[in-house]
Amino acid sequence: MAKKKKAVAKKPAAKKAPAKKGGKKYIAKAPIRRLMKNEGATLVAETAVELLIEKLTGIGTDLTKLAIKDVKTDKRKRLTAADIIAASRKM
Repeated sequence: MAKKKKAVAKKPAAKKAPAKKGGKKYIAKAPIRRLMKNEGATLVAETAVELLIEKLTGIGTDLTKLAIKDVKTDKRKRLTAADIIAASRKM
């Protein structure tokens, strides 16, 4: 006869780290740090990278909202590069 296996107790799930304030981050830090270094910065502080990401995200959000407003007034669904260019001229 085959031996019966003993029931293995499940381990409790690991706790997740609390979310950082400020919401979701859509831009990774490494490409921004690389961009800053390519422009001549030899040492880049993490706070500088995070601040630039925050500013870029804010500008991108505002620009997209403005472009979407134009798309909706034209009764279209698709946001195009031309819409972003037109919105950037309005800013």
